[in-house]
Amino acid sequence: MIDSDFPDESPNASGTSVSTWLATFFFLVAGGLAAWKFMDHPLSPLHDPDAKPRVVTPRGNLAETETSQIELYRNAAPSVVHVTSFALAGRNLHRESLGTGSGFIWDADGHVVTNFHVIQKAQAARVTLFDGSVHDARLVGSDPDKDVAVLKIDAPKSLLSPILIGSSEDLAVGQNVYAIGNPFGLDQTLTTGVISGLGREIESVTERTIFNVIQTDAAINPGNSGGPLLDSAGRLIGINTAIYSPSGAYAGIGFAVPVDAVNRAVPQIIRTGTVDRPGLSVLVWSDSDVAQMRQLGILDRQGVLFRKVIKGGAADKAGLLPTIELPNGLRLGDLLVGFDGETITGTKDLFRVLERYQIGDTVSILVIRDGQELELSLTLQALPIFTQ
Repeated sequence: MIDSDFPDESPNASGTSVSTWLATFFFLVAGGLAAWKFMDHPLSPLHDPDAKPRVVTPRGNLAETETSQIELYRNAAPSVVHVTSFALAGRNLHRESLGTGSGFIWDADGHVVTNFHVIQKAQAARVTLFDGSVHDARLVGSDPDKDVAVLKIDAPKSLLSPILIGSSEDLAVGQNVYAIGNPFGLDQTLTTGVISGLGREIESVTERTIFNVIQTDAAINPGNSGGPLLDSAGRLIGINTAIYSPSGAYAGIGFAVPVDAVNRAVPQIIRTGTVDRPGLSVLVWSDSDVAQMRQLGILDRQGVLFRKVIKGGAADKAGLLPTIELPNGLRLGDLLVGFDGETITGTKDLFRVLERYQIGDTVSILVIRDGQELELSLTLQALPIFTQ
């Protein structure tokens, strides 16, 4: 038998346990106390006719970090805009809102930069400036592979405050960052955080990899897309473009396209409406095809396997060979395994390396042909890197 400080909970003669009586007792006492709180107490009055606001306690100066953040916001906010995209419907082509996003003023000519996915399905768009004025926007062009688009508005130059441009090459994890945008349509919202990671990879709307993406814990929500990610000097270091969220709500992981990629793409878009990238002028086998060939023992190395070489293109001029269909099977083309001294194991490696080159650059490539390594020189041209 175990001794206890609690009474026996066996039913009494009436069928009610002692614990039930105790629970009822405490409930009645608690209820009585609650009622007593709202009754007039004979010892003190409830109202004071002389009640006045309390004296405000002086707070002193703002902290240095607060002052710097306020100054950063005041300087950068006029560069940030609200982008609304529309579909044209009905006989009168009236505008139906598709959604909203953010953007920023690129220059005094009225160019506005935002994410491509913000205006991807739009047939019209409007830009709201810091002063509240609304301006119809025209699409200058886009780079879907980098999720970048450029709009143009005809607004007085006095209202256009171009954003300061920074660099994403020398960023460091732990560095303070600031995001300004229009989450959920709440205009000119500032959120703060740090750089949580560098060198991330995300997929664009074209299913192409965006490299060197910045990861941040600064709150990014729907409507922030296309807005600027700033460093502590108020300079643009990235375009806020996506969040990682299993639930669909903000989970502390946001991504921004690095400004160095933006700064390469935007001038090209302004010049021609598109972005030309250096390419090899070849068609290639997919990475999955190459992997299957390796499993079957057809190939013994990883790389980018040429399926077709475009006649007169960069690869053709360099003497690269395509895959040829013969009566008794395929004669495999050249397998690209090196690019200016860097190992190439698949198409993603080739994308990543070509990011650093310009049209017209001459590079050295290493291919496997008939089991032998062969080094060739190739001049990159203005074509897609490859088409699968």
